[in-house]
Amino acid sequence: MIGKKNIVFGFLYLVLTASLGIVMVDKYEDFGAAMLEKQAAVGRLQQLKENGFEEELEPLSAEQIARANTDGILALNKLRNEELGIDTIKGGPHAHGNLESLLNIAAGIALMFIAVARWFKQLISWLFILGAVFHSGMLYLSRALDQAWAESLLILGPPLVLLALLTIGIAALIGWRGEIVRD
Repeated sequence: MIGKKNIVFGFLYLVLTASLGIVMVDKYEDFGAAMLEKQAAVGRLQQLKENGFEEELEPLSAEQIARANTDGILALNKLRNEELGIDTIKGGPHAHGNLESLLNIAAGIALMFIAVARWFKQLISWLFILGAVFHSGMLYLSRALDQAWAESLLILGPPLVLLALLTIGIAALIGWRGEIVRD
């Protein structure tokens, strides 16, 4: 069966991309520390404002206020950078990889019920696999593993996925059967 490789690839690739959840959980430890730092710095600024920029009944100088503001801004920036690291993984390789894994599984199953030329089914099968590798795979390498070179290959993935969807749609229109087809 030609779709078998898509089903096998889909399940194995799903394990790989779903494992990014563990990576994101590890990053939440740094996020939690940044959140505490932000709360302390911004909390201090709020307290200073409520107290008329006095601390222990002593007015703060402009330099002390500026330092407190700087601490608050830097803490907010650090928190935002931690969020971006998590969101870069979550919105890219994790979500797209899971989707493209399931697309491969679905395509593999669908190919079992389509009667078209063997070469056409092989083309569809490989388009789905290559689409996943060049889209979410390159996202995985570039964003989760910091391999910048993978960004240049990322452009190949989305058109391959779209072409795979188009070709399987055409194949289903031409050769869909209500039972499993022998290749």
